[in-house]
Amino acid sequence: MSLARRIVIVGAGPAGVGAALAARQQDRAADILLVSDERCEPYEKPPLSKAVLTGKAVPQDAPIAGPGGVAKHGITLKLEARCTGIDRAARMVETEAGERIPYDVLVLATGSINRTLPLFPARQPRIHYLRIEAEALALREELRKSRALVVVGAGLIGLEVASSAVEIGLKTRVIEIAPRILARVCDEETSSFIAARHRAAGVDISVATMVTGVRTLADGRIAIETDKAGTLSADIVVVGAGVMPDDRLAKASGLPVQDGIIVDEHCRTSDPAILAAGDSTRFAGPHGPVRLENWRHAQEHGAVAGRNAAGGNAVYNTAPSFWSEQYDLYIQGVGWPLAQPTVRVHRQVSPNAMLRFDLDGRVLRYASGINAQREIAAVRRLIERRIEIDPGDLADPAKPLAAMLKARA
Repeated sequence: MSLARRIVIVGAGPAGVGAALAARQQDRAADILLVSDERCEPYEKPPLSKAVLTGKAVPQDAPIAGPGGVAKHGITLKLEARCTGIDRAARMVETEAGERIPYDVLVLATGSINRTLPLFPARQPRIHYLRIEAEALALREELRKSRALVVVGAGLIGLEVASSAVEIGLKTRVIEIAPRILARVCDEETSSFIAARHRAAGVDISVATMVTGVRTLADGRIAIETDKAGTLSADIVVVGAGVMPDDRLAKASGLPVQDGIIVDEHCRTSDPAILAAGDSTRFAGPHGPVRLENWRHAQEHGAVAGRNAAGGNAVYNTAPSFWSEQYDLYIQGVGWPLAQPTVRVHRQVSPNAMLRFDLDGRVLRYASGINAQREIAAVRRLIERRIEIDPGDLADPAKPLAAMLKARA
């Protein structure tokens, strides 16, 4: 009688949990161990910058694996275990506590780490970064005692924090070095619309602005010197400077790494016994090697890795996407952004809802939307099926996007 396959998954974010759940579906007899360096059941991270900060929720309200957690699916969860090494020859994962965990197949779902700025040390009083439960809870407590916040970085996390801070009554200022907010994820028109909504809520946004110095005032507050907005003072500072792949474990074990763990379309690394998934990986996209940083990618990439770790041969070919909630705006993007789309189309769904489409000829490659959830669902399928579309039809809100799916690819 053969022994059950032992699958060890390092990292308990959406990629790690997605891998564990998919592995269980693929192999009901597998022995699956999910290793987390955090202290609680794996939770959804999107609420951290929104409902958790405003006090409407706690991370445990949204377990990734649903009620009952991963244990309900027959998965063993090992908490507060930081992995420090991989003995590939012996097929063992080593932990900071000196444990050696054996595996038949290993999945690395180590995610990302905050990109820190030298002027804003991560452990300095009143300066916060946000990625995990502990950071969110610490930030929430300090926001409750503060009156003025400065957010450095106008990406999705920075703007979500700003909208949450305004909701609970803080005077909020956002500083962005780029010439506009959300420059990485949406076009200029959409960016302007979102910026206007923030300003209407009372957020002061300074773009094309560089921080030139930071000092602590006599009363403990932080003074931030800038090249264009003068000197700003804040009770608390949140830095949203993006993230980096946490590929340190893979690199130390000799796996190929290049701004992320290199994997193929099956999530396999160069070691046949090790797969990797999520934010920590780099793989071949339609426009060259790519690394993605969003919840849906992490979960679905993790699911492919989990299925294959359990004996499957799945291929990852999902169109990536993101979403963000700010005030009454539900912001989404789906597809593979083009550096220079041949056609860009605007579709006004309603006064407070819009879509922007980027096409390569007549093939839709990328779309972003505000308050257009139903339309984005159809857009995803149009992108994945590579259906040729008349750009004029995309611009016409009277022509349902779902009907375009019936066209031949």
